[in-house]
Amino acid sequence: MRKLHLNAFLMGVGHHEAAWRTAGADPSRVTDIRHYQELAQIAERGKLDSVFLADSLSFWGDIKYHTLGGLEPVTTLAAMAAVTEHVGLIGTVSTTYNEPFNVARKFASLDHISHGRAGWNIVTSAFESEARNFGGDLPPHAARYVRATEFVDVVTKLWDSWADDAIVADQDQGIYADKEKVRAVDHKGHLFKVHGPLNIPRPPQGRPLLVQAGSSEDGKEFAARYAEAVFTAQPVIYSALAFYADFKGRLAKYGRDRDDVAILPGLSPIIGSTEAEAARLQEELGALVVPESALGALSDVLGVDLTDHPLDEPLPEIPGVNEGQRSRAGVVVAMAKREGLTVRQLLSRLAGNRGHRVVAGTPERIADEIEEWFTKGAADGFNVMPPTLPGGLEDFVDHVVPELQRRGLFRTEYDGTTLRENFGFARPAVAHA
Repeated sequence: MRKLHLNAFLMGVGHHEAAWRTAGADPSRVTDIRHYQELAQIAERGKLDSVFLADSLSFWGDIKYHTLGGLEPVTTLAAMAAVTEHVGLIGTVSTTYNEPFNVARKFASLDHISHGRAGWNIVTSAFESEARNFGGDLPPHAARYVRATEFVDVVTKLWDSWADDAIVADQDQGIYADKEKVRAVDHKGHLFKVHGPLNIPRPPQGRPLLVQAGSSEDGKEFAARYAEAVFTAQPVIYSALAFYADFKGRLAKYGRDRDDVAILPGLSPIIGSTEAEAARLQEELGALVVPESALGALSDVLGVDLTDHPLDEPLPEIPGVNEGQRSRAGVVVAMAKREGLTVRQLLSRLAGNRGHRVVAGTPERIADEIEEWFTKGAADGFNVMPPTLPGGLEDFVDHVVPELQRRGLFRTEYDGTTLRENFGFARPAVAHA
C-alpha cells in the first residue's frame, strides 16, 4: 500500500508574510534555536516524516517589511537533532556557491549526529542578489544544473568512499580502519577535481535522503535522476495531476521505478473549528499584508518592476520568464490568468502561499483535501506550510493528523529509525568504493 508522507516546512514564525504581525507573535524567535527545537518536537509528536528548512544566500524581499534573518540550516538542524529521536531533518544547501567536499562532510556529520535522519534539499540558487554576494552574476539556468549534476555525483562518491565495514576498531592490534576499504574518489570532471576520500565514515543511511524542488524542465530532469523526494508548488489538483504523471513518467529513463520518488506539493492549511472561523483567520492575515512589500516580492519573482502598475488591473504581459525563478514565475503567471486576478488579488493570494495550495477550513476539510489528492494520484504526501508558527503546526498535528489516522491514511507510529526507513526507501549500497 502507498504511504502518505507529511513534511513540515518551517519558516521563521510562519509562511504567511504577515505572520510576524499577528497577535502573540514574537518576531525575535526567528533566530532563537529553542523555537526551532520546539517545532521539531511538535512535528515528531505528530509522527511527521520530517521537518525542512529552506535557505537563501541573500535577503528574501525587503528587510523593511519581513523577518528575513534566518539561521543557517545544517547548524540549526544539528541542534534540532539533539532534542528529537525520530523526525527527519532536511536542509537546503546550494550547489552554485559551495564545494562538494564541504557539503558531503556537512551532511555526513548531520546524519551521524541524528543517527540517520538527514536529508539534503538540493538547490542551484535563483537570485541575482545571491550571485552578488559571491562576486559575480547569476549563471544561466542550464549552466547551474550542469554544475549541480556533477556536484551531486561527487558528493555521492565521497559518501561512498568508506565501505560500511571499514572501521575495524581492533584495540588489541591497534588497527582502527581497514585502509583498503577507505578509498580516494579521484574525481576529475569538467568542473571539479576532488581526490578524497571523505574524512568522516560513511553516513548511517549510506547517503542522506536527496530532495529537490525545481519544477522547470531542467529541474524535473535533475530530480528524476537524483531525487528521492520532490517539493513542488501546485495550486490546483489538475496541475498537480499533470505534474505527477509527467514526473513519474521520466523515471524509467534513469532506471528508476515510480515508487522510488515521493512527490510532496506544498499545502498551507488555515485551520478553524468551523468553516467561518477559518475564513475569518484567513481574512485577518490578509489584512495585515503591507501592499508595497507584497508588490516588491512579486516584482522579484517575475523579474518585472510592477511598482507603478495599477493594483486593480490584471498583470501586464510578462516578457519572458525570470531566469532566476523560472518555474515559480510560471506558476504565478498561470494562476493570475486562470483565475482572472487583479494585481491586488494576486498579492493577497501570494502572501500566504507563494504559488502553493492554500486551504482554509475545519480539520475534516483539510483532511478531505489531503485524501483526495493522495488517492487520486496527485501527490504522495504534502509539504505542510503552516501560515503561523508554532500555532499553525500545533493545530495541524493536534487536529488534522488524528483525522488522517482515523481514516487509516497516516501512521500512528514511526516505521523505522532513519529518514529513509520512514519514507520506505532502502539503504543504498556502496557504489564507488
